Amino acid sequence: MNTTRRKLVIANWKMHLNTSQASLLLHRLHERIKIHRDIEVVLAPSMLVLQPLSMQIDRRKFRLAAQNAFYKDEGAFTGEVSFTMLRDLVHYVIIGHSERRIHFHESYEEIAQKVAAAVRNGITPVLCVGETQEERHNGETKQVLHDQITTALSHLTAAEVEQVVIAYEPVWAISTFGGELAKPDDIQRQFEFIRHQIAELYTKKASKAVRVLYGGSVDDQLAGGYLQIPGCDGVLVGSASLNYHKFSGIIDAAYRVQNSAKE
Repeated sequence: MNTTRRKLVIANWKMHLNTSQASLLLHRLHERIKIHRDIEVVLAPSMLVLQPLSMQIDRRKFRLAAQNAFYKDEGAFTGEVSFTMLRDLVHYVIIGHSERRIHFHESYEEIAQKVAAAVRNGITPVLCVGETQEERHNGETKQVLHDQITTALSHLTAAEVEQVVIAYEPVWAISTFGGELAKPDDIQRQFEFIRHQIAELYTKKASKAVRVLYGGSVDDQLAGGYLQIPGCDGVLVGSASLNYHKFSGIIDAAYRVQNSAKE
């Protein structure tokens, strides 16, 4: 399934890099990454850096994503940035990342509101789902994924769901929270479960159309293996995306996987 459609590689820079540092990293990536029609490369810098990078970026190679936004389109919400403000800057927005859920206590309903706001403003949501180590040990992985997916997509139609990207990021595999490596067989099972949930809730057409990514300690050494997992449409990269050698290596790995799929 989905072995030859375009791979999506997203760099989540998190709360790193000021404007000049981000500009330099973008320059280094531009030098090393070629234009690949079968690979879509997305950079998610901090909110402060989005606008200046939008002036520098080569849109033949890269697209931009926001790491977060507020679900109201406008209003008296001091300090917030809305999806409406971002729609001319970004193609994607990361929603429901485990760090937002854990550190900022984002609720299921708040995440659902953000997903709906992104779609309403023509921005593709990258919905992050995944279980903690404790939930995994308690055999609750499928229940957690079910709850996260059903609530997050609850305000969308089947046609809108087709445009969503879902990133399976088991919390226990993220370097910030321990970084235990997930096995390909385990990842594939969760991919299948995610698609099954969407087929049950919406349609089989939506299930096949949704792009499903893997995230969790992805680097240049492991990316190729993850990208070969059946049903994997790409990767969401954290710390390795801050290193231009590693991140360009991930793009090279994606290119090799795409080429081998065509042969």
